[in-house]
Amino acid sequence: MTEFDVLATGPLTVLCDLGRPGYATVGVSPSGAADRGAYRLGQRLLGQSYDAAALEVTLGGLSVRSSGLVWVALTGAETGATVDGRPVAAGAPFVLQPGQLLRLGRPRAGLRTYLSVRGGFGVPAVLGSRSTDLLSGLGPPPVRRGDRLPIGPVPAELAFAPVDFAVTAPARPEPTELATGPGPRLDWFADPTQLTRTRWTVSSDSNRVGVRLQGTALRRDPAHLGELPSEPLVRGAIQVPPSGQPVVFLADHPVTGGYPVIGVLTPEATDLIAQARPGDLVGFRFRA
Repeated sequence: MTEFDVLATGPLTVLCDLGRPGYATVGVSPSGAADRGAYRLGQRLLGQSYDAAALEVTLGGLSVRSSGLVWVALTGAETGATVDGRPVAAGAPFVLQPGQLLRLGRPRAGLRTYLSVRGGFGVPAVLGSRSTDLLSGLGPPPVRRGDRLPIGPVPAELAFAPVDFAVTAPARPEPTELATGPGPRLDWFADPTQLTRTRWTVSSDSNRVGVRLQGTALRRDPAHLGELPSEPLVRGAIQVPPSGQPVVFLADHPVTGGYPVIGVLTPEATDLIAQARPGDLVGFRFRA
């Protein structure tokens, strides 16, 4: 069995697929890849289905050595990756020979890089998914130095999965514009258009659960200053706590929340903000 020997992980490396949807009623978040478009692209480049486990690498720094021959692909934030010191391209499949060392540098733009392998990573599934959920602790733990990650069986045939995703490069002019639909509690805010008129800064207090933003505080409508019973939450929901500073929920979000949701990002926009780094600027645009 081919394995990856993990020599370094960078700030955070986790396993991911498209998550474990359908368990919200028992308090389990879908989890899965933060940037789903980048994850899907990696699987399509390798000709396999969207249930293969990949590695999600935050801010680069991953180093792995392969024990056998394996096809791999890198998508998402470009890291200036090398194999035995020689540069390799992102967004295209390439081969790792037995004993070769793959290193990911620090991306100049974007936050998360996806390392996909032909056959996927053969770690045990929990509730049908091999995704790490940082909020609940379900799934495999974050990858650590010294881990040996098994590669699953190579599919007998290529899978030509449909292109049901948008690919967006992490490098883009600032501020990043994020398309959103109205949230269920839009009327709880004195001026909902303030969300779109403000240029928000991504806070360093962000992770796979949610992206915290900083800017001019959103004000509640005087008629809605009371408490809100907990309501269901989805990926891309823009929740506004009493501070007035929005939080955009990502893959490992809680399934319920007690603060009003002013908007919900499109799936493509949620992928975009999943690639935003602390200090980046973002803006919102309500869809027509």
